[in-house]
Amino acid sequence: MDAATLTYDTLRFEYEDFPETKEPVWILGRKYSVFTEKEEILLDVTSRLWFTYRKNFPAIGGTGPTSDTGWGCMLRCGQMIFAQALVCRHLGRDWRWIKGKRQMDNYYNVLNAFIDKKDSYYSIHQIAQMGVGEGKSIGQWYGPNTVAQVLKKLATFDTWSSLAVHIAMDNTVVMEEIRRLCQSNVPCAGAAACPALEPDALYNGCPEDVGLRERLTLWKPLVLLIPLRLGLTEINEAYIETLKHCFMMPQSLGVIGGKPNSAHYFIGYVGEELIYLDPHTTQPAVEPGDSGCLPDESFHCQHPPCRMSIAELDPSIAVGFFCNTEADFNDWCQQIKKLSLVRGALPMFELVERQPSHFSNPDVLNLTPDSSDADRLERFFDSEDEDFEILSL
Repeated sequence: MDAATLTYDTLRFEYEDFPETKEPVWILGRKYSVFTEKEEILLDVTSRLWFTYRKNFPAIGGTGPTSDTGWGCMLRCGQMIFAQALVCRHLGRDWRWIKGKRQMDNYYNVLNAFIDKKDSYYSIHQIAQMGVGEGKSIGQWYGPNTVAQVLKKLATFDTWSSLAVHIAMDNTVVMEEIRRLCQSNVPCAGAAACPALEPDALYNGCPEDVGLRERLTLWKPLVLLIPLRLGLTEINEAYIETLKHCFMMPQSLGVIGGKPNSAHYFIGYVGEELIYLDPHTTQPAVEPGDSGCLPDESFHCQHPPCRMSIAELDPSIAVGFFCNTEADFNDWCQQIKKLSLVRGALPMFELVERQPSHFSNPDVLNLTPDSSDADRLERFFDSEDEDFEILSL
């Protein structure tokens, strides 16, 4: 049987292999008990959009590849982390996918944004072709930073979601930059720039009222992606507690990265293991059915999630967060500040109010202090992709 067609019922017995532990299971900001909430854990995991290698889709660029097997795993992980942002934006974190149940229209709108065709906002076609501007030829492997940069560019065309995408470089999150990006006190300049959205989406959940509209600051929902390098060739164990805390935050979108040779989308952890969705399954490209409805079962992982030791994680990652409102962003900032006080947890990045005068902090980069700044930065930025290898076909 093809792994892609395995169902939850087929693999139900394997779910017992999930560690019987008192340690909580954290999935994208939600805490579960293995003993009392196994079904809830699986339903949460299954409800995430799962993007894998596909074959027999329309040729990229008209004459390019018709499959991304062997080279598209990080692109698929980028799709998964961004799809989670769109799910939170349009459906909410509490939304769940039930097999065979007709979903709301917004669900299909989200899914259609990632379908393997050239005119979908975040299709493999769009990501691969936009990557050419980032110096990546079609079919070339991406690192976490490259896929983040490409998704930011593509999001500008998605007026339906109207997201503010910020990529925090140099291990520094500048609050002033993010507020400037997300806030606007002026009316929208036309329908294309500001599509018709629910009032509660634009006005931080407040009901419309006479005069209230003028007093409120508009806030575009924020997708914050932070490319990081947590060591040179392997993850520095001093960062592990901080990484775990990222999965505990309600704003968590998870982490894209992997281990040498393959990319994964990490959605949580239990004990010393990361929980992830794996894109390394090749499935046929999906076409809408006769009714015009898209068959969606292959976009949900219906078997138990994969796990790997945190210590095996490649140090080159990108961490993601979604702040639907300004209050969500303020809360996230407070959590990050508190995290810096946790003993044994080395900060993975700095949170500052304004752009600091220095470019990079060698302590944050965790590189040897005896090399020059130029050496340090060159090694930091040039090594983004080199620890990953293309899977052999």
